[in-house]
Amino acid sequence: MAFEGLADRLQGTIQKIRGKGKVNEADVKEMMREVKLALLEADVNFKVVREFVKRVSERAVGQEVLKSLTPGQQVIKVVKEELTDLMGGEQSKIAVANRPPTVILMVGLQGAGKTTTTGKLANLLRKKYNRKPLLVAADIYRPAAIKQLETLGKQLDMPVFSLGDQVSPVEIAKQAIEKAKEEHLDYVLIDTAGRLHIDEELMTELKDVKEVAKPDEIFLVVDSMTGQSAVDVAGSFNEQLGLTGVVLTKLDGDTRGGAALSIRSVTNTPIKFVGLGEKLDALEVFHPERMASRILGMGDVLTLIEKAQANVDEAKAKELEQKLRTQTFTFDDFLEQLGQVRNMGPLDDLLKMLPGANKMKGLDNLSIDEKQIGHVEAIIRSMTAKEKSNPEILNAGRRKRIAKGSGTSIQEVNRLLKQFDEMKKMMKQMTNMQKGKKKGFKLPFM
Repeated sequence: MAFEGLADRLQGTIQKIRGKGKVNEADVKEMMREVKLALLEADVNFKVVREFVKRVSERAVGQEVLKSLTPGQQVIKVVKEELTDLMGGEQSKIAVANRPPTVILMVGLQGAGKTTTTGKLANLLRKKYNRKPLLVAADIYRPAAIKQLETLGKQLDMPVFSLGDQVSPVEIAKQAIEKAKEEHLDYVLIDTAGRLHIDEELMTELKDVKEVAKPDEIFLVVDSMTGQSAVDVAGSFNEQLGLTGVVLTKLDGDTRGGAALSIRSVTNTPIKFVGLGEKLDALEVFHPERMASRILGMGDVLTLIEKAQANVDEAKAKELEQKLRTQTFTFDDFLEQLGQVRNMGPLDDLLKMLPGANKMKGLDNLSIDEKQIGHVEAIIRSMTAKEKSNPEILNAGRRKRIAKGSGTSIQEVNRLLKQFDEMKKMMKQMTNMQKGKKKGFKLPFM
């Protein structure tokens, strides 16, 4: 996951100063040396690091920090605020044209994931903002790009505008916008051609498309795995086209995250979205403050809540609550809930969004075995409908059959049944406690 190395270094550094009753300039200087090394190792631009350390140092040795009751906490607060500011300060919202459609020009080098990101953005616009987008295939030099966008359109059940590879991108953009107006669509996402490197021909074509399309947004799609070269690419595109936003892809990969921390400062162009996986719903709005909190180990509860709201059915959640209260919760219910949670993303990433999760025992080197969860699903799916509703009928013969059918062991089946039974007992105790509180009864420790 991006920022993992940086997060570990920064969290280790701030932990040393967190509980200090007194902080002097020498303490701050030592901390800043560690922070500087951590940022440079994360491939953050040297000039950006120098300015960041300077600003934090000046604020951290100020009177309001050193003379406060909790100077250690105050220094951490300063680091978080400056880190947030470094990434843009506030969330930069997507444009909405006064008269639809809103036109977005998607640009970038070949291999950055531009076409896939175009599909992801269209999906996000529909799911999060209830908009109707039109995908436009304007990359005529790579036939596979047109086919790829059409395939994405079918997967998403969205319209794709294409005139093949014999019509100029300028004409394609012009006709696509007219089509969107006729069909009262909200957004036009133009997937333009990429090159292996920035060249004059590429920029001239993009300028011509810009002149005709008059886009409300020009998004540069950048592969965050490319590190500092991503900043150079962003600078060149911004100089030639006047970017309005950056979309960082592959932020879930083994990347040091330096691009995310440098692009905003070097180009003055906000990061608007980040790609966190290959699925078509793996694109998120970029929140600088939330990312700063995650880097510093303070969690990201707001994003966790948003993921839950987007993936968990509210009506089913209420139904589940009732079943838990009445002890009618079955393996079918368990399987359904497991699926909804998994739709929110990798479980280890979700747990890391909880404040202080990095300091919980056993979570410092968090790695949840997704295969084990797959085994649980396989065991439940190997049960009959009657067995799922009445696990108490699962005798030795049935358990042996389930283990064989799910490709697991009898021990794994027994373990799941025991855990399920313990969970139901725990829910029963909680329900009884709630009833006791309603009657005015209070346990000694409550």
